[in-house]
Amino acid sequence: MQAPYFPADDEGDRHRTHLVSSSPLKRLEEEEREQQRRQESARFGLRLTIMGLIVLVAFSAVVVRLWSLQVLHSSHYRNAALVFQQQTVPVTPARGLIIARGGQVLLGDQVLPVVTLSRSAATQVVIGRLAALLDETITDVNTALANPQASPYQPVPIAIGVSQSTIVYLSEHKSMFPGVSVNFTAERTYPRGDAAAQVLGYTGDIDATELHSLTKYGYTSNDVVGQSGVEATDELWLRGRPGSEVIKVDASGIPVGTVKTTAPVSGDDVVLNIDLNLQKTVETALTNQIASLKASGLPADSGAAVVLDPETGAVFAMASVPTYNPSWWVGGISDQHYQLLTSQADHDPLLNRAIQGLWAPGSTFKLATATAALNDGLLASLGGYIDDRGFYQIGPPCSGQCTYYNNQNEKGQGPIDLTTALTVSDDVFFYTLGADYWYDSGTYGQTPIQDVAEKYGLGTVTGTDLPNEYSGQIDSPRLRQAQHSENAQAFPSTYYGIADNIEMAFGQGETLVTPLQEAVAYGTFATGGTRYAPQVVNSIVSPTGKVVKQFKPRVMGHVALPSGTYGQILNGLEGAIYAPNGTAYATFQGYTGMRIAGKTGTATESSNTNVQPTAWFVAFGPTTSAPRYVVAVVIDQAGYGAAAAAPVAKQIFTYLTNHPIGSPDLHPPSNAP
Repeated sequence: MQAPYFPADDEGDRHRTHLVSSSPLKRLEEEEREQQRRQESARFGLRLTIMGLIVLVAFSAVVVRLWSLQVLHSSHYRNAALVFQQQTVPVTPARGLIIARGGQVLLGDQVLPVVTLSRSAATQVVIGRLAALLDETITDVNTALANPQASPYQPVPIAIGVSQSTIVYLSEHKSMFPGVSVNFTAERTYPRGDAAAQVLGYTGDIDATELHSLTKYGYTSNDVVGQSGVEATDELWLRGRPGSEVIKVDASGIPVGTVKTTAPVSGDDVVLNIDLNLQKTVETALTNQIASLKASGLPADSGAAVVLDPETGAVFAMASVPTYNPSWWVGGISDQHYQLLTSQADHDPLLNRAIQGLWAPGSTFKLATATAALNDGLLASLGGYIDDRGFYQIGPPCSGQCTYYNNQNEKGQGPIDLTTALTVSDDVFFYTLGADYWYDSGTYGQTPIQDVAEKYGLGTVTGTDLPNEYSGQIDSPRLRQAQHSENAQAFPSTYYGIADNIEMAFGQGETLVTPLQEAVAYGTFATGGTRYAPQVVNSIVSPTGKVVKQFKPRVMGHVALPSGTYGQILNGLEGAIYAPNGTAYATFQGYTGMRIAGKTGTATESSNTNVQPTAWFVAFGPTTSAPRYVVAVVIDQAGYGAAAAAPVAKQIFTYLTNHPIGSPDLHPPSNAP
């Protein structure tokens, strides 16, 4: 009999599972899950469709924008791209020449080699090598590269005027100096050395103030402008017309080529009234005299001299000592040289003492006092004579200094007239005039002498065509008030009394004048009363030789000089030189030049007895015909004018007698020699 069959446990389970899964309930569940999967799949597809539409819209917008930029607005952006890729760089013109009246070039241009470095190639390695080659520091090179006035589109100048050996070395080792090149630039040159250095002046980088006033003339921050002298006065003539260079630059601003170049136009030449040979004569005579005075033990350390034409104001010579080497300015002045130029210990060589030196005029001022006393009738009211007892005593009440003595003749001259007083430079005579004017101010006014002095051009700007002229001052009640208002601590008192008027009448006290003012004053007298502005520049001439502008004499004022006044003063001034008792008679012994008339002056600082007097001498001639020349000489701390300043004037008049000044050459060379 067969045994019964019992399935294993797992088989029974499979059987049961089959029965269960095949049940209707399970089928329904599976169908529901399948339906959910289909719904999720449908939703995912919808999301993909929406995302695709969004991407399609965005892409379409980009395509439309690109089409707008490249098709509709292509010309606009093409032009904008071209502007961005091109830069216009100004090309500096050669400055005009400054030329003496004889045609000699005093200040010109020379072509110098300049080592430049491109900023884009200025690695530390290249900078170090270049600094070593040029004997400069790395800081020097970096400073040049950082110069804000250097064009960002051109190589930066690092060194100007390098040697030929440096140029050769750079050309043979180009691989060691990428971005380094040697170009050429025009720099100022002084073929006559230091002749008229302060008159010619110098140039320098334009500053913000100058740029503000010169922008309307086309100046940029990269320009240089005249800073002093003729370079400054005639800047707009000398500069010329800049050119331009249109260059291509890449996106980094690095130049890649030149599109167009417009050549610059050289500046006009400036012809001076200064005669070169006379200028050298004046400078040599003044320099040698100062050296001689110093050798004798006097502290004389500086001075000035002026020669001008009284009939036109033309300045034939203007010297200031000490002077300096103007080539120091070429390529940028060093700190050491600039300190020398502006150092008081070195007596400020940069200062043009002819127009910026201020001294008490001493007895040369007596011209103004004499003119006033004769024109006002004051001297006539005194009978035409004043008794010189050797001193003048201020009557009581008096405080402070009450007695004033003659400078050289304490015994006095006795009764003398104006002509003799000028010849011997009698002080008591002019003390008396100053005091009488004070006592009779109700009749003659408060400032009769000062008014005449101002008409002569003393204590006021002369109107010269040189810049930065000092005005000076004439002592007066008004001056004391002005000084106190400006600086009450330095000038606590406004008092002006009889003693001050006495000091003023013979050129002392607070009165200060320049050598040019003295020349103008005596030139005004020489013409019979017409005062002309001193003019250094004669004309402007184009590089082609065409006269662009001729400067005419400018009348600045008049002084009344009736024949009686003129004759008495002229006789006194001639006597100072030719009369045996004249103050300059001894100095002019042996002089055979043109007949002249003049006045010595010795001005002391009453506040400092340890300072030697200022020596003056002013003269004009020839007096036998229309005067052509006025000479004014001053030497600081040199002693008596007759002994210290007059010898310089004697040499100048001797030269002028033998070498009269001719007409200026208005067709000078167009290039420096």
